[in-house]
Amino acid sequence: MAIRKKILLATKNRGKLVEIRAILGTDHFEFIPVDTIRMFPEIPETGTTFEENAIIKAKESFKLTGIPALADDSGLWVDCLDGKPGVYSARYAGENATDDENTDKVLEEIKAFNPPYTAKYVCVLAYYDGKETITTEGECNGELLLEKKGFNGFGYDPVFKPTGYDETMAELDPETKNKLSHRFKALEKMKEALTK
Repeated sequence: MAIRKKILLATKNRGKLVEIRAILGTDHFEFIPVDTIRMFPEIPETGTTFEENAIIKAKESFKLTGIPALADDSGLWVDCLDGKPGVYSARYAGENATDDENTDKVLEEIKAFNPPYTAKYVCVLAYYDGKETITTEGECNGELLLEKKGFNGFGYDPVFKPTGYDETMAELDPETKNKLSHRFKALEKMKEALTK
């Protein structure tokens, strides 16, 4: 059996951890979640793009641990809001806002516009091993609904309806959601890059 590559998963978001493990699999990789590392600090997201934030988190995580790190920055891009919430998706309604609070703020803001409320999820992954930085990106296009539907997923999933589907991301079964997701697309590209 081949030796599995150790990768530090530079996120404390449980939903992301589950998706990353499910999509990358454990045949080639041994994942170490940052929340298993004692006193691992919160890394400030000071970038102005998803790519900048992902690279900052991957490099800082490697610097703190010496373990090759995989980080992501992802969020929702709403066309009528000129790309907001964007890099502020996780804290759009405030620094410690819940998913519901962030979603409610976006829904309140889009009501000033006419539907459809076209949007996309964007995910940028960054891997850093002390020498090389690899980045990949994935997108999932869709539109926002004004009513929350479904209980699967996290973030804006209850109001995000992917193009070609009648259900929100939160109504889809995990297997279908994973195949459509922005994170899945970015992870598939990353898996290919890391297993060459």
